[in-house]
Amino acid sequence: MTATHAPFTCASWNIHRGRGGDGRVDPDRIARVLRDEVVEPGLGALVLQEADAESPPHQGFLDIARIEAESGLVHLHADPAHRWGAESHGFLGTIVFLHPEASPEEIALIDLPGHCHRGAVVVDFTLGGHALRLVGTHLSLSQGLRMAQMRTIGQHLFRRAPRLTILAGDLNEWRPWGGLALSQRMTGLDLRGPAPATFPVARPILPLDRVLVTPPARVTEARVLDGPGIRMASDHRPLRVRIALSE
Repeated sequence: MTATHAPFTCASWNIHRGRGGDGRVDPDRIARVLRDEVVEPGLGALVLQEADAESPPHQGFLDIARIEAESGLVHLHADPAHRWGAESHGFLGTIVFLHPEASPEEIALIDLPGHCHRGAVVVDFTLGGHALRLVGTHLSLSQGLRMAQMRTIGQHLFRRAPRLTILAGDLNEWRPWGGLALSQRMTGLDLRGPAPATFPVARPILPLDRVLVTPPARVTEARVLDGPGIRMASDHRPLRVRIALSE
């Protein structure tokens, strides 16, 4: 298959375990907002964080079948080997959906160090002739732990064949330049991308949520989404980016 030059789009959203600004846990509201305000036609990947219950057994609470039907995306954790446990929908709150034409090749789950349960989902897949790697994660609030967590991810990827990599999630990094945790020195990856503010939802001032890529890919557009549903559904705004995969 010949690689196409169409941009790859990716959205990331910390859904705050479904608890909105009104204090209610409302999975139905999350599904509606995803349909009406987050997912766009042709979206390549959707990465959710805080999308399973916080405590073991990390039960799922979303209507995955509805999200698949309304978004057209494919939930990648149907196989129990690709989620934290039998009652989970993802891995430690991170859930990945891909474009229906994507062909997953390998899915790996990485336990990350820290006081709270944190993890990363690594997906190798092809789409439109491009061999891609998506890393979805939710990093610690602590700078030291973020460094250890990204070092762990980097060491895992170092042992795999290199490919164009997209890192997406709530990285909990407030500094636009990314700090040491996101540096090539720490991860072994040349991660690049803008840092628009996504938190708190009412008036974002911190760029906690990121989608970063390795060259030759580049983020050509990063849009922090807004809408009445988004403002009520979570404490973060979703981030949706367009990525040029080749020069």
